[in-house]
Amino acid sequence: MKRIAALIAIVAVAVLLAKRLGLRAGQFDFASRIAAMPDSAPPKWIFSNVTAIRANTDRILDLLERQATTEPEHPAPAVPES
Repeated sequence: MKRIAALIAIVAVAVLLAKRLGLRAGQFDFASRIAAMPDSAPPKWIFSNVTAIRANTDRILDLLERQATTEPEHPAPAVPES
């Protein structure tokens, strides 16, 4: 019986810790932590590369949207049958 009570207490403490750590995880600011890293840190390289890729993707999508709205659709030329 003592083992069951101890197991229940351990599980209860684990659940409380998980809740507390889970609430803090949502408030964790990765950008500020990465900005504080030295320039030679691999996580900083990855973060800056992903950020640059996202910016380039947004630029490409914007250019494609502008191109689609400015160019009228031209039907494909008909191929004469012989």
